Amino acid sequence: MLTAFTAGLLLITISELGDKTFFIAVILSMHHSRRLVFTGVVAALAAMTILSVMFGQVVSFLPKQIIHYGEITLFIAFGLKLIYDASKMPVSATEEVVEEAKEAVEKAHLDNSQQKSVWSILLKSFILTFIAEWGDRTQIATIALASNNNPIGVTLGAILGHAICAAIAVIGGKLISGKISERQITFLGGFLFIIFGIIAAIKGK
Repeated sequence: MLTAFTAGLLLITISELGDKTFFIAVILSMHHSRRLVFTGVVAALAAMTILSVMFGQVVSFLPKQIIHYGEITLFIAFGLKLIYDASKMPVSATEEVVEEAKEAVEKAHLDNSQQKSVWSILLKSFILTFIAEWGDRTQIATIALASNNNPIGVTLGAILGHAICAAIAVIGGKLISGKISERQITFLGGFLFIIFGIIAAIKGK
C-alpha cells in the first residue's frame, strides 16, 4: 500500500503542477474565495481519481500478463511522448497553458456578479476542473497504476498529490506562475513516467 501511495503521490504532484487545471485554480482564486475554489477543485480531482481507480479495478480482471505489459508500455510511451513534447516546446509554452485556462474560465462567465454565490463558485470550480482533467494523461496513468497496485494506496496518494497542487495554486499560484516552466515540468514528468515503466517491468519479473 505504501508503494502505491508513494507512486500516486509522486505521479500526480509532478504531472499536475503547472498544467491547465493548475492555472484554472490560480485564475479562479484571483476572483473568488480561495477556500471555496480549493474545495471545488479538490472535490473534482478526488472524484476523477476515484473514478479512475474504479476503472483500474475493472481493468485488473484482465489476464495479469496483459496488465503487466500494458502498464509498462503505457508508462514508457507516455514518458517518451512527454520528453519529445518538451523538446519541441517553445519558451512561451507556459503562457499558452495559462491562456487556455483563462479561456475556459471566461467561457463559464465567472466574472458575473450574479454568479458569485457560494454554491455557484463551488459548482463551477468543480465542473471546470473535472472537464479539464477528463482524458488527461494523469487520469490514464492513475487507471494504469490502480490496475496493478493497491487501489486504496493509489487513491490516497493521488488525492493528496492533487490537493498539494491545488493548495499551491490557490495560495501562491499568482506569485509562482511566472516562475513555473511548463517545459521543465514536462521533461520531469516524462522521466518519471519512464521510471514507473522500469519499476513495473522489474516488479513483474
